[in-house]
Amino acid sequence: MARGKRRYTAGTPEYGRSVFVNCPLDAEYQPLFRALVFAVEDCGYLVRCALEVEDSGEVRVHKIIKIIANCGLSVHDISRTELNQEGLPRFNMPYELGLFIGCTVFGAGRHKKKKALVLDRERYRYAKYISDIAGQDIQDHGNDPGEIVKKVRNWLASQSKDAHIPGGDTILERFNSFCSDLPDICMERQLSEADLNNFRDYHNCVTEWLIANARPS
Repeated sequence: MARGKRRYTAGTPEYGRSVFVNCPLDAEYQPLFRALVFAVEDCGYLVRCALEVEDSGEVRVHKIIKIIANCGLSVHDISRTELNQEGLPRFNMPYELGLFIGCTVFGAGRHKKKKALVLDRERYRYAKYISDIAGQDIQDHGNDPGEIVKKVRNWLASQSKDAHIPGGDTILERFNSFCSDLPDICMERQLSEADLNNFRDYHNCVTEWLIANARPS
């Protein structure tokens, strides 16, 4: 792994560079989740999500609210709303999106300036089941990890004062290189593929790779 100047700093919970990620957490979505996490971190931001802390004593929604309160930005993927085997929809993602938007409306100070990117697999699909979010920044990804990388990168670049965020093709190329190196990183860290289902383990692998492959300032 080629080393350069350290432009990536891991684990700095700065409000303006903290991104709350609200997305499906099932096995089918995992390739998209991994791409999303990498894209956010490679752009110089920090991913925050409900998976970062395993505390069975804390009510999940309270944990999410605390994270939202500490994030100036957020990415919400509402592409998984199909009915389950019991004929019920999955509304966790729209619910958490509502919490974030509510914080911008009823919160004070810096919360008024929170920004959100909404993702779906089709551009205007949301109008069929949650039309009230019309006016939000809604992008489609077609269930393609590469599109996730590019859409997230473009949005973060539009929010950033940093003029040095590379283009989407470059971030995607780096993500593909990371995926190729991931087995070796896991071997060094004594992790199995199953261990990567743990957010902290996967995030640590991303962090290690980004530090080792930091872009020059």
